[in-house]
Amino acid sequence: MKTTVIALLLLSVCAIPAVSAHNSTVDTIITVDSTNLRFSPSTVTITEGDAVRFFWDGQLLPHNAVEENETFDSGDTETDEDYRFVFLPGMNGTFEYYCEPHRNLGMVGQIIVNPAPAVENNTTEDTEEEVMAEEESMPFLSMPLLTLVLAVAVVVHKKDESE
Repeated sequence: MKTTVIALLLLSVCAIPAVSAHNSTVDTIITVDSTNLRFSPSTVTITEGDAVRFFWDGQLLPHNAVEENETFDSGDTETDEDYRFVFLPGMNGTFEYYCEPHRNLGMVGQIIVNPAPAVENNTTEDTEEEVMAEEESMPFLSMPLLTLVLAVAVVVHKKDESE
């Protein structure tokens, strides 16, 4: 029985996806300064592909975040908010936003989105190091290794049954 458990644990480890830096998105959190009715920070600079997250909890007054040209809108005013917006590639520039009920009191903000760095497109043959790096970033272990682990699990299971 112990060997079956060990084999199944090995199998589950093989199926866990690897974390890839290529799929990460940076979140910049914007909160509310209730004392001064301001967004905090009021100005942020991010890069295409990054996200802003408007987050506040337990506010006495309800707030929202609306972009001037309707690029994003967190919806109705809320005393608790957790709204996230991702600036996709091509969405660079300066975005002015405000809280609808407190705009005239100066509750405004600005998000500056810089273009994402250009991705180098090398059409020459991949070097051995590049191929190895791609193989290391595979989200799952290779199929032959997974097959081997499954075979070991079956053999161990049959051995346990016969005992």
